[in-house]
Amino acid sequence: MVKITEELVRKKSEHNELLISTLEELSLHQEDIERIEHLQNWCRNLKILLFQSNLIAKIENLFKLKNLEYLNLAVNNIERVENLEKLESLAKLDLTLNFIGELTSIESLRDNYNLKNLILTGNPCCDYPNYRKYVIATLPQLEELDGEEITLTHKLQAKPNLKEYRGIIVQYQADYAMKRDEQKLRFLEEKKNLELRMASIEDEGDKVKAFWDSKSEHCPEIRYEISKYHRLGQEKANTAKGEEMQRKDVKLFASCGRPYNMNKPQLPFKLNDEDSQYILELEVYKYLDTSYIKVDVDVNYIRVTIKGKIFQIALTEEVKPSEVVIQRSQITGQLMVKAPKLHINETLTVNSKKQVNQAGDSKRLSELKGTVNIKNICHTSEEEEIPDLI
Repeated sequence: MVKITEELVRKKSEHNELLISTLEELSLHQEDIERIEHLQNWCRNLKILLFQSNLIAKIENLFKLKNLEYLNLAVNNIERVENLEKLESLAKLDLTLNFIGELTSIESLRDNYNLKNLILTGNPCCDYPNYRKYVIATLPQLEELDGEEITLTHKLQAKPNLKEYRGIIVQYQADYAMKRDEQKLRFLEEKKNLELRMASIEDEGDKVKAFWDSKSEHCPEIRYEISKYHRLGQEKANTAKGEEMQRKDVKLFASCGRPYNMNKPQLPFKLNDEDSQYILELEVYKYLDTSYIKVDVDVNYIRVTIKGKIFQIALTEEVKPSEVVIQRSQITGQLMVKAPKLHINETLTVNSKKQVNQAGDSKRLSELKGTVNIKNICHTSEEEEIPDLI
């Protein structure tokens, strides 16, 4: 059971600097709230209160909200209109898509003189004969019902026949009450059978599937069960997501700071190591929206995150992250990352020196080609005489 807590109300009052005592508007929709409580003591100055899409079964604990002008209780489990007599400023009441079958309960709104707009669309009572005429005759202060204007002519035509309309309404709502009691019994029986069937299923996922596959009637009890299983599914999904996040907490770097190579999305790639730059070609899914791709280039690695999955490749030479060029093909979806090398000039200088040295060496080698003259190895003078061997 989801309760209205001070923490929840303060969270929803960010527009009022988290102050709840002076709050004039509060939205607590889609919170799976089952009971209205505390607000008339915490937020006495409320003018607008939004409770749509919850599991509220009874209108209660609002009588101190003297300034309340608009109350929205659409899409809840309410079966009768009650406990709103003291809301003297109430001008608009939205009860769309509830389970109101006791239409005569709107008679409790007769003293709400400021009530101008009432919405009952989607309730069982709307199918009763003369429904609209009965409401108009019962609540002459209304100016609009279910989004349609009420004119003076409508009021004059409906008022004389109020007693007749009420008699028919009472009969139909008594029949509905009997059907509603039978519906409750059917629900309990079906719930019991479903629980027995689910008890024989070991896998939790199959149990939940059995519930969603089962047939059901449109009633407050079913809405409550649907909400319960929906919450269980959300809790399970959040737990699984947390565990997955823990598993995804992979190490991107070694203890020495060296980046790891990894390819979590398992995409084909090619890394070209050219003299002046690295070019990474990554075969990204063709129809993947670019908003799901994040590229991060550092001096010694390129990282591409695709829908939370990391592709990372370490580089042997440092690059210039500020001059990286990232492109993606509109035809194939291929991602190309061009990362200029940091020491490109030094590399080219060393290479050019090597080329010059190699050219000089080759020139000298070419000069040595041909017949070798042995006489030129040792230079002798004609005047010198070679001594005799001893």
